[in-house]
Amino acid sequence: MKQIVGVNFKNPGKIYYFDPNNFKLEKGMHVIVDTAMGEEYGEVVIANKDVADEKVAEPLKQVVRIATAKEDKMRQEFKDKENEAFEKCQEEIKKFDLPMKLIEAEYKYDGSKLTFYFSSEKRIDFRELVKSLAAIFKTRIEMRQIGVRDEVRRLGGNGICGRELCCCSFLRNFDTVSIKMAKEQNLSLNPTKISGNCGRLMCCLKYEHEVYCDKLKALPKIGAEVKTADGIGEVASVETLKEMVRVKFHENGETYFKKYSAKDIVVVKDVENSYEKNEMDNEEDLKELEKLEKLDKQENSDSNI
Repeated sequence: MKQIVGVNFKNPGKIYYFDPNNFKLEKGMHVIVDTAMGEEYGEVVIANKDVADEKVAEPLKQVVRIATAKEDKMRQEFKDKENEAFEKCQEEIKKFDLPMKLIEAEYKYDGSKLTFYFSSEKRIDFRELVKSLAAIFKTRIEMRQIGVRDEVRRLGGNGICGRELCCCSFLRNFDTVSIKMAKEQNLSLNPTKISGNCGRLMCCLKYEHEVYCDKLKALPKIGAEVKTADGIGEVASVETLKEMVRVKFHENGETYFKKYSAKDIVVVKDVENSYEKNEMDNEEDLKELEKLEKLDKQENSDSNI
């Protein structure tokens, strides 16, 4: 077992594990931690906790110290300057006529670095912009390009469910979401219905995915031949969460359907993986979703470099 504390640098944001370095830390405390980018100011979101060695990526960086009142005040003072820095950077972007969308300005807690987050459809040569900003702010400038999911997280908003977006309230990590998840939940493959504010496949498609996968293991596939109390029929559709199966029968030239509990039928002839085809699905929608899925995978890959 190894003792760790969980720290994040932006709420909501990814939680990073640190060696508490003999400090007794409680949730809500502010600390200075050692990172690959130097010392950073963060908030404790997981108090001292013992976890299994295999769950910790070695070597763990350490908590340097508990933030002092002076450092707390310094952090707030520079945070108050971020809006002004954002507006000034906007002016400079227009002056240099750069095709980029500024998302956020963020000072390091001690003012030693000012990071500007932006989005763009292509690579930007911002060397002259950085020189100009460094002359204005008299500190180190960093420009960081982010993906559309991070952009929406920083901008905020509400989802189609009416609630605050998951990425803005509690979701700390972005997992890749696939078309397969939508198919296995028998959702219409319509980009407008299963895409979020960011234009990518909705993160919530993943929430119930494991439950659907577990239940689908016990259910016959669509197209499978099954034996029921009323004879042999073909599976037309399944209600995954209810574990109900809709079976199609052919008799005297007519077709009719009946529903059965999955436990009351026996598979006679199985088929390979298949998903229910929704009448709203079409090839253009599928191609658009495949494009979104590819972009999502690429952005997640880039963010882990």
